[in-house]
Amino acid sequence: MTLGIRKVEAVVPQNGRGEVGTLPSAEAAARRLLGGETLLVLALSLGASAVSSLISFVGAATRPGGLEQQAARLNASHAPGRPWLDLAWQVFGIATALVPVFLVAHLLLREGAGLRAIGFDRRRPGSDLARGTAVAAAIGGTGLLFYLGVRAAGFNLTVVPESLPDVWWKLPVLIASAVQNAVLEEVVVVGYLLRRLGQLGWTPMAALAASAVLRGSYHLYQGIGGFIGNMVMGVVFVLLYRRWGRVGPLVAAHALIDIVAFVGYALLAGKVGWLPTA
Repeated sequence: MTLGIRKVEAVVPQNGRGEVGTLPSAEAAARRLLGGETLLVLALSLGASAVSSLISFVGAATRPGGLEQQAARLNASHAPGRPWLDLAWQVFGIATALVPVFLVAHLLLREGAGLRAIGFDRRRPGSDLARGTAVAAAIGGTGLLFYLGVRAAGFNLTVVPESLPDVWWKLPVLIASAVQNAVLEEVVVVGYLLRRLGQLGWTPMAALAASAVLRGSYHLYQGIGGFIGNMVMGVVFVLLYRRWGRVGPLVAAHALIDIVAFVGYALLAGKVGWLPTA
């Protein structure tokens, strides 16, 4: 179905006399609904995170002292000293963060497509994992060097990937958190958003820019480096998605990058001199 705007002529009463006017077509109404749907999905997920991240960055930038003297904490404890309650909060947070993914799956299913339309399925697990591993290897090392550089230059906060207590569920929760991040971001910001923007008539370049800027925006809480680094990653991921037609490899790559960051920090923090800690 084309989503261009058509208009039909009709007799519209105005000021007591009949005049020829225009009425929006059903396709224009459908496009408005689709645009509203997209905004709502983003407002319930990573769009809201982008606004929160911007507010957080403004607070950090206006606080006395440099950004590198402040910390951006991920995967923190929600109930210090109460491990079982803390675990309940961790599981709850991971589960609820995935609700927008289920919403997207529902909306795509109503469209008659489902998540298979964006390549998030089990048709090619081996290929997705292999491609994802290669992408993670290329981006992960480069991203670490970039982070260390921009932090040293004073453009980034010190990122603390985890500050959980040393309990039995620490590593499983960190891995689950990494997978949740990957699924949420790649399904919403790449697969779903690009599909909807294409249906709304956006050019490929404009859709790429929107996806990349959004990805950078909800990482702004880390500082300018977090914004730029993730925006570049967003460009690469969009190009790879268009080449492969699947978000599966991107989910695998993102999950591997975050698993290495979270678990690596848990194992190395305070034991190696090159890794900044707060």
